[in-house]
Amino acid sequence: QVQLVEAGGGSVQAGGSLRLSCAASGRTFSSYAMGWFRQAPGKEREFVAAINQSGGVTYYGDFVKGRFTISRDNAKNTVYLLMNSLRPEDTAVYYCAASLRASAMSSRYEYNYWGQGTQVTVSS
Repeated sequence: QVQLVEAGGGSVQAGGSLRLSCAASGRTFSSYAMGWFRQAPGKEREFVAAINQSGGVTYYGDFVKGRFTISRDNAKNTVYLLMNSLRPEDTAVYYCAASLRASAMSSRYEYNYWGQGTQVTVSS
């Protein structure tokens, strides 16, 4: 089992940047594919980005369009999401998740463990 704790959320103006981090407990972090999802009020939880166990394969949601970068540091048991050129529509609670699947996955149903979420608010 793994526990996930997100950090780095906050309020930023449109065009700004934030870097989210997600620290995982346990010694088997490198065996999990990791993902970031987000959920705005009244909306479904949406796929943002995913990264495979080694960090060599990444996937992004269509709306990202080159603005976000997911990365991981297996020595630190941490996955990151660097978000640039933020827009008001990026406002949401951002969650990290861990999957036992063999590779990065975009479906939330493939993830076994979830963090508590961190709020990101982008003002215009």
